[in-house]
Amino acid sequence: MTKTALVVGATGIQGSALAAKLAAEGWTVFGLARNPQEQAGVSPIAADLLDPASLARALDGLAPTHVFLTTWLRQDTEAENIRVNGTMVRNLLDAVRPAGSVEHVALVTGLKHYLGPFEAYGKGSLPKTPFREEHGRLDVENFYYAQEDEVFAAAERDSFGYSIHRPHTVIGKAVGNAMNMGTTLAVYATICKATGRPFRFPGSQVQWDALTDMTDAGQLADQVIWAATTPAARNEDFNIVNGDVFRWNWMWHRIGEYFDVTVEDFDGTERPLEEQMKDDAVVWGKIAQEQCLAESDLSRLASPWHTDADLGRPIEVVTDMGKSRALGFIGYIATDRAFFDLFDRLRVDGIIPQN
Repeated sequence: MTKTALVVGATGIQGSALAAKLAAEGWTVFGLARNPQEQAGVSPIAADLLDPASLARALDGLAPTHVFLTTWLRQDTEAENIRVNGTMVRNLLDAVRPAGSVEHVALVTGLKHYLGPFEAYGKGSLPKTPFREEHGRLDVENFYYAQEDEVFAAAERDSFGYSIHRPHTVIGKAVGNAMNMGTTLAVYATICKATGRPFRFPGSQVQWDALTDMTDAGQLADQVIWAATTPAARNEDFNIVNGDVFRWNWMWHRIGEYFDVTVEDFDGTERPLEEQMKDDAVVWGKIAQEQCLAESDLSRLASPWHTDADLGRPIEVVTDMGKSRALGFIGYIATDRAFFDLFDRLRVDGIIPQN
């Protein structure tokens, strides 16, 4: 049977990788975003998830069998995050309801399910690592929980299956994305090389020394598609990471070697990227002009605040993948390979210099 996918948030790191994989596997793919972009094999749909009328017009006549939710909007408070992001999911699922075609809804959230929302991130009583799905919810308001509750309610009402996916920090390409560690580090390393500055780790001693993991966008896409098409995965929640663990005191040198920059060993002093890169917009603009790069606006490539939040955590973060492994998902990619694949793509696409 023909499978029709509606990927919501199709221009982001997660959504763009998922849409590309679905198209490559022969799905009919529609990509919804406020400002959709051209993507091979993906039919763009422009709509605002906070505007029910806009959604109704955009989705009129569409009969998706599978809906993939990979987007959210950050607000000033967690109360607003809950209100806005819960409303977005509810509006979307209300808009696809009239067609009566939906068989499965996949929702991508993240490890803030275990670590807490921005206002209480990494605070209070947290589950022991590695994080497992059985740990459940924290006793704190969290917009991820609000998103899940909207999916659960619609699934019960409309009799479709669902899956929840919780990646760690995602490695992938998306220009203009607010949370993009891979491209941020690529741009930072490029600036260090051009200016002769050392490649300095911006985070905490704990993150430098402790074990951690990450999620490649392709690995995430593989698990989401697997769950959407595997009966045993119906109505389940899954952690999703690459399958390896590493320490940043190793990975930082690996990234430095890729860019051929001078790596400064961490001396215990936190030097956030927001501080290190605060005056780099002009520097990047000059590099982009000299190298004929595709994007000269540093703010559309680098998200220092998000990278600082990840690398500055005072706690270990490691994720268990046993649940999906036991059900048959065996995807794996080494995290340094995931970074290098991204950096290679950024070079090919003219986002960073060729050397």
